[in-house]
Amino acid sequence: MLLASLCAFVALCVVQHAPMADALVYRAEGAAVLNGTDLYGFTVTEWRLPATYPPFAALLFVPTAWLPLSALKAAFVLGNTALLALLVHLSARLTGTHRLPTPTLLTATALALWLEPVFQTVLFGQINLALACLVLWDLTRPPGAPGKGIALGIATGVKLTPAVFIAYLLLTRRVREGVTALAAFSTTVTIGALALPAASADFWTRRLYETERVGKAWIVDNQSLQGLVARALGDPSPGLAWAVPATATAFLGLWLARRAGEDRWGVPLTALTALLVCPISWSHHWVWCVPLLALLWTEGHHRYAALVATAFTTRTLWLIPHEGTRDLQLPWWQQPLTSAYALLTFALFALVTVSGPAPTSVGVFGKSRAAPTAHGTHRAPRAPRAPQAPHRTSETPLSH
Repeated sequence: MLLASLCAFVALCVVQHAPMADALVYRAEGAAVLNGTDLYGFTVTEWRLPATYPPFAALLFVPTAWLPLSALKAAFVLGNTALLALLVHLSARLTGTHRLPTPTLLTATALALWLEPVFQTVLFGQINLALACLVLWDLTRPPGAPGKGIALGIATGVKLTPAVFIAYLLLTRRVREGVTALAAFSTTVTIGALALPAASADFWTRRLYETERVGKAWIVDNQSLQGLVARALGDPSPGLAWAVPATATAFLGLWLARRAGEDRWGVPLTALTALLVCPISWSHHWVWCVPLLALLWTEGHHRYAALVATAFTTRTLWLIPHEGTRDLQLPWWQQPLTSAYALLTFALFALVTVSGPAPTSVGVFGKSRAAPTAHGTHRAPRAPRAPQAPHRTSETPLSH
């Protein structure tokens, strides 16, 4: 089934002449390092995509400049497919399922390939799956494992948004692992500064803050809270109308992750929080839907899992006419279709909020089931329960 799914995907790419634009950006970054040219001064492809990751990432992209274009595209397709299988495996480990039978793993990978964020990641030649695997592998290792936190720090050095998981570690009182991740991240910054001093100075003092060069935050591709607010208000720069709720959402999401008490819920909630509050979260950044689906299914919430799977496969954001500035002129009934991922996340937050400290407790999920703690999954100290009252261009280093 996986082979058939992959063949269908490749055939679709050939028919649509998929350019794998982001892979071309990575290739140009690697070439800039090799040739000593301005890392943040070029654009590539017809969409004029620039480099937006830290200099450390460009060092890792050097091998992509050595490959012919056809070989590079094939490597990204096969590599991302293998990473998807690894993400499925790690998602199962997060839920407490230590090892999936091989037929189940292959079938789940074949189906997950058609989730819109995964599909777009492979189509564009993106690195979202690699970063998710780095983070999830590290966080599902046993407590006290040697070097736990290093992989998370490296992921943060490649693309800054995994830093939210460092905050999660510190909030759940895993100071040693959080400090290790910070040290690893600092090491990536130092390596970048030593190897590419001019590019490092340019990035950390200037390019990091130029979010406008990344793309239009109001287009349907952006499934973050800012994209939702901009389209709803018809305002390309929503300012405080986005910043204030984004700040509140960050506190709520991390509080829910901390309150969950276990990584099997805390990690997905942290990932979804980052996706919501980042200025730009392109639809392909939402590959964290894979661990979320695995969690919902394993916990017995099959209806919710079906709803989430439907939301991430129907591609409603692409069905709405959105050429030019039409994204800012959508009628009210089209708004939910263009912000499906953000609205689904808010609905999940609401469900988790009213269900009590542990999402598996008796509550709106309708279950009273204590799932086994995943291998290496932390069970954080729980705070006392309070009395309840009645009732597109390229990437931004700040996006996931």
